[in-house]
Amino acid sequence: MSDRAPAWVVPVMRAGYSARGAVYIIVGGLALSAAIYGGQAQGTTDALASLRDKSWGVALMWAIAIGMFGYMIWRLIDAWMDLECEGSDAKGLAARAGQAITGIIHGGIGVSVATTAMGGGSGGEGGAKSATQKLMSMPWGPYLVMALGIVVIGAGIYYAHKGIAEKYKEDIRVTDLARKLEPVLKAGLVAQGIVVGVIGVLIFYAGMTSDPSEAGGVGTALSEIRSVAYGRVLMGAVAAGLIAFGIENFVEAAYRIVPRRAGDDVMTFARRAKLKAEGKLQEATA
Repeated sequence: MSDRAPAWVVPVMRAGYSARGAVYIIVGGLALSAAIYGGQAQGTTDALASLRDKSWGVALMWAIAIGMFGYMIWRLIDAWMDLECEGSDAKGLAARAGQAITGIIHGGIGVSVATTAMGGGSGGEGGAKSATQKLMSMPWGPYLVMALGIVVIGAGIYYAHKGIAEKYKEDIRVTDLARKLEPVLKAGLVAQGIVVGVIGVLIFYAGMTSDPSEAGGVGTALSEIRSVAYGRVLMGAVAAGLIAFGIENFVEAAYRIVPRRAGDDVMTFARRAKLKAEGKLQEATA
């Protein structure tokens, strides 16, 4: 295997992040509208299904579906070829497994969006419950569901930590726009972590009670947030955060590098911070 990744992985990655950005801006925008004007928050696929009645909606849905497939391909290749240099030790393999799982999940969203674009049922929140029900019917099913819930909670913690600890800076090229959007990137990742964490808690509770109806996706998570004290305010804040997460994905689409393609000389936020700490920034940018 060549040390340098093939050039075609870059446009695949950019298409995937662009599609994911569009998904979360739509989901977050509809959730923010529900928080302000009332109504039910919608999950990922259900929110996209609302586009079907627009003159341009079906074309946009197909573009998003193709982008989701692109994101899946990117993540599977990313994990297989170790494009982000995670390594082959236990920590690296766990990170690469997470990349692959994330890709498969988004590929599933792509299938659901494509089915909806063709006039099929959206199956958004029902799909989450159905998947939990199937897992529950297997031997040791409730324990498997609880284990899945813990994994999803861990993913939520990962997203939030990535934002708070600014881990997203490692592979983002330094540009004026990216620097201005840093607070948005951080807020978006934290909001995504909250939503994913709530989904994980719902899945874990479904396994603990052996009741798959307790599970759900983004829409259910937003509804749970809304049900607490000052819920509409909290849901509005999280919805705005999901829009920020969509923007974060567009920034990744535009400025993210593939480490095994770009090499070590690209000025990422992380490299810039390291050079500045070592007093070598001016020399490197001269």
